[in-house]
Amino acid sequence: MLLWSLLVIFAAVTEQADSLTLVAPSSVFEGDSIVLKCRGEQNWKIQKMAYHKDNKELSVFKKVSDFLIQSAVLSDSGNYFCSTKGKLFSWDKNSNIVKIKVQELFQHPVLTASSFQPIEGGPVSLKCETRRSPQRLDVQLQFCFFRENQVLGSGWSSSPELQISAMWSEDTGSYWCEAETVTYRIRKQSLQSQIHVQRIPISNVSLEIRAPGGQVTEGQKLILLCSVAGGTGNVTFSWYREATGTSMGKKTQRSLSAELEIPAVKESDAGKYYCRADNGHVPIQSKVVNIPVRIPVSRPVLTLRFPGAQAAVGDLLELHCEALRGSPPILYQFYHEDVTLGNSSAPSGGGASFNLSLTAEHSGNYSCEANNGLGAQCSEAVPVSISGPDDYRRDLMTSGVLWGLFGVLGFTNVALLLYALFHKISGESSATNEPRGTSRSNPQEFTYSSPTPDMEELQPVYVNVGSVDVDVVYSQVWSIQQPEGSANIRTLLEKKDSQVIYSSVKKS
Repeated sequence: MLLWSLLVIFAAVTEQADSLTLVAPSSVFEGDSIVLKCRGEQNWKIQKMAYHKDNKELSVFKKVSDFLIQSAVLSDSGNYFCSTKGKLFSWDKNSNIVKIKVQELFQHPVLTASSFQPIEGGPVSLKCETRRSPQRLDVQLQFCFFRENQVLGSGWSSSPELQISAMWSEDTGSYWCEAETVTYRIRKQSLQSQIHVQRIPISNVSLEIRAPGGQVTEGQKLILLCSVAGGTGNVTFSWYREATGTSMGKKTQRSLSAELEIPAVKESDAGKYYCRADNGHVPIQSKVVNIPVRIPVSRPVLTLRFPGAQAAVGDLLELHCEALRGSPPILYQFYHEDVTLGNSSAPSGGGASFNLSLTAEHSGNYSCEANNGLGAQCSEAVPVSISGPDDYRRDLMTSGVLWGLFGVLGFTNVALLLYALFHKISGESSATNEPRGTSRSNPQEFTYSSPTPDMEELQPVYVNVGSVDVDVVYSQVWSIQQPEGSANIRTLLEKKDSQVIYSSVKKS
C-alpha cells in the first residue's frame, strides 16, 4: 500500500509538471495565417501530438509540431486544443482550450442598381457595396459584375461601379457582383438580383421622301425614310406600294428610323407608298404618301410652216417646237442663228408655237429649246431660204420665156396636124386599126395614127396624158425644124438631136 501511494503521488507531481499549453494568436482576420503551438514542460516524453477543433481531431503528429492554417477564413473560427500521448510511464494529456474568432476583412458585398426595371434603351448604373474592417482599412479590393454567369464590362476593376449605357430586352436576367482582396485572395459574392428591362411600344410611324432637289426625277436616286416617334428595342421596318401591297424591302435595327433606297427612279415608280414598324408589339402603319415622278424633256422636234411652197418675204412663218416626253410645264425657246427670237410655254405639256413675219434677213438656221426645270434639250437646226423681190423678177422673166416657147410650140403643133391630115388624105396607112369613131369619142386623148415604119421609135408625135376631168392637158410634142431644101421629113424625125418638150395646155 505504501508503494502504491508513492506512485500516485509521483504521477500527480509529474502530470502537474508536464501540463500542456496551446498558444494561438489573439486576433485573426480573413487571410491571416494561424499558427497553433502545443507546449509542455517535458516535450521529450511526448510520443504523439494532436490538434483539435470543436472536439474534432484536425491533425496528428509523431513528434512535437505546430499546426498551421495558411489563410484563415471565417469558418476557421472555433475552440482549439491539443493533446499528447506520452512514452513509458506517461499518459494522455489535453491542453487548455483556446477560442479563435476569424474576423472579416470586408463584409459580403451587396449589388445595387439605379433601376431594377429600366426602360429599354436607357442606361443603368450597378454598384457593388461593401465595408472594410476598421482595423484593416488599408486592404485593397477589386470588383467584378456578372449576368447569367457572363462577365460584364472589362472584368475585374478597382472601381465598385459599372455603367451600362443602354439596356435592351435581351439584357433581362440575374445579376450579381463579387469583391476580392488583391493580396489575400479573399473573394465574396453578393446575392443575385433580377433586372427586368421594360420595352416601350412604337408610336407615330411616318414615311418621308428624300430626293435631290426636293423632287423625284426619273433616273435619279430616291430614299424612302420610315421613322417612329417613340418605341424601344429592335424595330422591324418594311416598305410597301399601295397598288401591289407587296413588300419592297425590310430592315431590322435598333433605331427609330430606317431608309430604303431606289438607285434610279423610273416613270413606272410613280404611285402611292406607305411603311410599317414593329418592335414585338402591335405593328403600326404610316399614312399613304403619293410620289409623283418628274420626267426630263426629250430632244424637241422643230417644224416650220409657211403659206407657199417656199418661204418668201412678207410670209408669216410658224415655228412649232414639241418634246414628245417631259413633265409639264415646259418652256420653249426659239432661235435664229443662235439669237433668241422669243419663247412660249406649254403649261399642260405638248408643243408650243411662235410666229415670225419674214424679211430678207431671216434666211438661215432655226432651232428651238425645251426646258421643264430638269435640264434643257435643243432641237436640230432647220435651214430656211427666203425668196425676195429679185427672185420675183426672175420668176416673171422665166414665165415670159416659157410663154414664148409655148407660142412656138403651138405653131409647130398646127404644122404637125396639117402634115398628119395631108398624109391621111393621100391614103397612107394608119398606125392603128381603130375606127374613126373611136378616136373621136374622147377629144382629150389625141393619138398620132399615121407614122411610117421608119418612125416607130419616135411615136407618138404627141400624146394626151391628162384626164378628161381636169382643166390642163399635158402633151408630149416632137419639135422639128425643117431646113431649106427638099429633105425628107421622115429622115429628119430619125435624128437623135430631136428635142422633146413637155407643156401644159389649158383646156377650152
